[in-house]
Amino acid sequence: MTSTDFYRIRRLPPYVFAEVNAMKAAARARGEDIIDLGMGNPDGAPPAHVIEKLAEVARNPRAHRYSASKGIVGLRRAQAAYYERRFGVSLDPDNEVIVTLGSKEGLANLAQAITAPGDVVLAPNPSYPIHTFGFIIAGAAIRSIPAAPGPGFFEALDRAVRFTVPQPKVLVIGYPSNPTAYTVDLGFYEKIVDFARENDLWVISDLAYAEIYFGDTPTPSILQVPGAKEVAVEFTSMSKTYSMAGWRMGFAVGNPHLVGALGRVKSYLDYGAFTPIQAAATAALNGPQDIIDFNRQLYKSRRDCLVDSFGRAGWEIPPPAASMFAWAPIPEAWRPLGAMEFAKRLLAEAGVAVAPGVGFGEEGEGYVRIALVENEHRIRQAARGVKAFLARGE
Repeated sequence: MTSTDFYRIRRLPPYVFAEVNAMKAAARARGEDIIDLGMGNPDGAPPAHVIEKLAEVARNPRAHRYSASKGIVGLRRAQAAYYERRFGVSLDPDNEVIVTLGSKEGLANLAQAITAPGDVVLAPNPSYPIHTFGFIIAGAAIRSIPAAPGPGFFEALDRAVRFTVPQPKVLVIGYPSNPTAYTVDLGFYEKIVDFARENDLWVISDLAYAEIYFGDTPTPSILQVPGAKEVAVEFTSMSKTYSMAGWRMGFAVGNPHLVGALGRVKSYLDYGAFTPIQAAATAALNGPQDIIDFNRQLYKSRRDCLVDSFGRAGWEIPPPAASMFAWAPIPEAWRPLGAMEFAKRLLAEAGVAVAPGVGFGEEGEGYVRIALVENEHRIRQAARGVKAFLARGE
C-alpha cells in the first residue's frame, strides 16, 4: 500500500511548487545566491513591545499549560475592538470571533466543519490554494468562478448557481487577492451579500491583506454591509500586517453559526495557540499601530522598485493596487514555455525564484507571482539578472 491509496491524498494533485522549490534548494546547496521572490514570507519582525510581551508571559510557569481552543478572551476582545475602530463593525467576542492558527488552518478546518462529500463550492480561479483544496480535502467538488471582480463576475456567478447540480452551498472570495492583487469596493460586497441571501449561500471572505493597500481608500470588509453577518464569515491574519507570519495567528469573525461550527471542530483538534503568543498578539492589536503604516509603505516602496527596475530590464509588470504580490504576465517571447518552465528557467539562469501561476489554478497559466519579500537592493539585483536572462532569449 502507498500514500496514493488514501482517498484524500488521491484527490490532491502533485504540489506544483515542489519542483521549483527543489531546484532552489539544490542551487543554494551548491552555494549559488538565489533571490527568492517566490514565497510570501515576510522578512520583517513585529514591534519590540510585542516580542517583549511574548517573553514576559513565557516567563510565567502557568503560561505553558494548554490554552483555549477558541482563543483567550482578551485576544478575542482585541480583535473585536480592531473591527470596531477599523471597519465600524460590532462583533460579539464570545460568539462571533474565534482565534485560528493562521487563516490557512482556519479555512481548512471550517471546510471540514461545513462540507459534506459531494457538496459544491464556488471558488475563484486563480486563487490561494487553500481556498479550493481545503474543500477538496473535505470531499467537496469545486466549480471555478473568475477571480477578477469585473463586469463578468456576477454573470459567471449566476450561471454557476443556476446550472450546477447539486446547488452550491459555499462561495469563497478573497480581496485583496492572492495571487492576483485584485481589489474591490464596498459596492461589490453589497452585491455579494444580496446574491448569497437570494441563493442560500454561505460566504467565506479572506481578508488577509486588509492593511496592505496602496491607494487612498482603505480596504473594506464584507461585514460592513448591513446583514452580512447573516451569511458571511471573514478570515484575517496577523502574518503580514504585523510581520508575524511564523507565529501562526489569525481569526475568523462574523456569522455565529459558522464561527460556532469552526469552534466545534477545533475543539477536537487543538488546544489553541501557545498562550504567550496569544498574549503578544493581544498586545499587537491593542498597542501602538505604527507597524501597519510602516509595512504598508515598505511594500509600496518595494512594489515601485520592482515595477521600475524590472520594466527597465524589459519585463513590464502591472503595479498591484494592494497585497504583497505582483501578478506578472510572462514576457511575450517566453509565453510558449508556460509558467512552470519559465519559472524554472528564471531560477536556473537568472538566480531569481518566482511562483508559477498554474500553482494557483489553471487560469494562472501565462503568469508568475512575485512576492515583495526582499529589500530594494535585492530587487534591483534580481532585475539585473532578469535583464541578462531576457537578453539571451530562448
